[in-house]
Amino acid sequence: MSLDYLLTSLIIILLPGTGVLYTLAIGLNNGARASIVAAFGCTLGILPHIFASIAGLSALLHTSALAFEVIKYLGVVYLLYMAWSVLRDRDALRIADDAPPVPSTKIVATAILINSLNPKLSLFFLAFLPQFVPASTSQPTAFMIGLAAVFMLLTFLVFVVYGVFAAAARARVMARPGVVAWMRRGFAAAFGLMGLRLAFSAQ
Repeated sequence: MSLDYLLTSLIIILLPGTGVLYTLAIGLNNGARASIVAAFGCTLGILPHIFASIAGLSALLHTSALAFEVIKYLGVVYLLYMAWSVLRDRDALRIADDAPPVPSTKIVATAILINSLNPKLSLFFLAFLPQFVPASTSQPTAFMIGLAAVFMLLTFLVFVVYGVFAAAARARVMARPGVVAWMRRGFAAAFGLMGLRLAFSAQ
């Protein structure tokens, strides 16, 4: 495994996306432990894309406009739903010591959905992983699985850092109640914009 692969993976993972946004929101709202659960769920959400890429299903998404559009718009609908839910529910970012805990199963399920309903990830792995598989390897599939496992580990660690950082900022945010309303609108807008960006993106 090359240093180039590790550096490229880190750059891609560090770029803020829906998974990062969700982990930050959970960290701010429910603390460090919940943010780690969210990071775990987002990492699990990568698995369908890895399996699709290795199985060659990404090629179908790449060649079949209909398949790509179906998966894409499922992701769009879910992101817009997330935006609407955060904006509508005034308790969605209720940052307080007595805030009701969100069940871990719900956090994980939401995180998995957020990352699973993004066909761009499958296409990314289709183009990304093969570049780092040596031509001389006798088991390219096993090598790709190893690369994917490292990518998932890096994703989990980076997301944990994001989430714990957000959780550490809870005290400052709680001291300024007006910030919470703006944060709720900001998260809703971010989810909505990501949904619109995905909707208008080309294959």
